[in-house]
Amino acid sequence: MTIVKLGYVAMSMNLQNSSPSQTMTLAQFKKIKDRDAAIAKLERIAKSNLHNCLRLLKYNVANDIKFFRLSSRLIPLAGHEEVEDWKFMRPLKESLNEIKDFLTKHPMRIGFHPDHFVVFTTNDKEIIKQSVKNLTIHEALLRGMGINQEHRCVIHIGGAYDDKEMALEQFISNWGTIPLKVQKMIMLENDDTTFNLLDTLYLCEKLAVPIVFDYHHHLAYHERIEWEGEWERMVGTWKHSSLPMKMHISSPRNEKEFRAHADFIDPSMFMDFLSSIKGSIAEIDCMIEAKEKDNALFRLMDDLKKYPEIEMIDGASFRIR
Repeated sequence: MTIVKLGYVAMSMNLQNSSPSQTMTLAQFKKIKDRDAAIAKLERIAKSNLHNCLRLLKYNVANDIKFFRLSSRLIPLAGHEEVEDWKFMRPLKESLNEIKDFLTKHPMRIGFHPDHFVVFTTNDKEIIKQSVKNLTIHEALLRGMGINQEHRCVIHIGGAYDDKEMALEQFISNWGTIPLKVQKMIMLENDDTTFNLLDTLYLCEKLAVPIVFDYHHHLAYHERIEWEGEWERMVGTWKHSSLPMKMHISSPRNEKEFRAHADFIDPSMFMDFLSSIKGSIAEIDCMIEAKEKDNALFRLMDDLKKYPEIEMIDGASFRIR
């Protein structure tokens, strides 16, 4: 028997006017001639994003959802060289504390998936510097929300630069230059075009980093389609983590656009995965990556009720026997 908890990404399809990703472009920022006024507007947008984040967390609790990915766009222009002097954590302390207080009363697994420009397979020192800066901002936000930062940021391995083996070794070389507090946050995900399951396992085992298995990505790109033989290795990368194993689930939009995410999750595809791993671990947290976000979660829960081996726990988690 294995407990499965479902989560969704960043934004609800049901909670109105709750975007946590409102933004301000650099061009818009520069159009405001008074720099103090421009910074003040950035702060207003960031506070609004954090307020909506708190609303989403309350919505999740009301719907039994205990697994959620925060938007990586909570703080517009954070880390940009144009606003390097902006100490954004100070004016946002009260908003972050509200989230901290709520999560203290209502524990929930929270994480981030920083954007694709976080890359450590390069030998370009500026790209590495910007990647570390981006992750450091995520670390500060987690700390401000009172969330243990360990294993809270999923990243892809990066670009291959026409030599995948060399890129993997470059990642290992760059790892030693990444601050420990950033290293502790990282989990690695197999992708659908460049670094497959075996590549990702190679790095995870070398660096003692948990793997986040993306089942859809594996079906789209693999050296061999069978993944079950590597399952124990995947589980083994989580042995030093205090968190349950984590994976991503999505479904192809169609056969022609196989890599694109569908609006909802194909329950039979998900059950194929669960039937292979049930009983091998006590719990797994599955992040739904679907266009319909929380609606996809609710529909999947309804779809799974027809399977006799599924025993519902609440509105977003179940046991598979």
